[in-house]
Amino acid sequence: MRKALIVWGGWEGHEPEQGAAVVRGMLEEDGFSVAVENTTKVFTDPSIRDLSLIVPIITMSKIEKAEAVNLASAVESGVGLAGYHGGMGDSFRESVDYHFVVGGQWVAHPGDIIDYRVDITRPDDPVMQDISSFPYRSEQYYMHVDPANEVLATTTFSGDHAWWINGVTMPVVWKRKYGHGRVFFSSLGHQAKEFDVPQMRTILRRGMNWAAR
Repeated sequence: MRKALIVWGGWEGHEPEQGAAVVRGMLEEDGFSVAVENTTKVFTDPSIRDLSLIVPIITMSKIEKAEAVNLASAVESGVGLAGYHGGMGDSFRESVDYHFVVGGQWVAHPGDIIDYRVDITRPDDPVMQDISSFPYRSEQYYMHVDPANEVLATTTFSGDHAWWINGVTMPVVWKRKYGHGRVFFSSLGHQAKEFDVPQMRTILRRGMNWAAR
């Protein structure tokens, strides 16, 4: 049986505990044995190298150097890493070790909660199978991203809330390799209610399964 670890915490506005419960349910339905923790100290445990998947749901917060290095080492050895929104894409702002693994870092969401469009750029990818471009209402993430990412979906900024980024196309969903490990990220999912959006839920679910070894 594949083993997954969910670690939640950080800023409560992203409802990390509720999100962890939803993710746990999805993974268990897909046959994973799931452990849930709410401290980054677990990242120093050598046994995380034996996992199939790690899902961080920790917006902002802090991570110790030893924790970040051991987490990165586990992913490099083959453990999958997958997550969503600020729980993975805006974690540990001071940790470049962590950012290098994830492949991006949140920097802004102009206009806060707005209506925007998610455009599927790789409809041939199994994660995006039978999913067409769709409207979405949430924070539209502006991110600094690694050019090595394999981008599966994007969004385009209108400039209504920051005129100088009018027309900028930004990755929303990507996958990548970090050593032998697979990394998956989706910027969708500001609060737990967004799991009710079928496309958001399906993309994350498939992405987690893709990342898991």
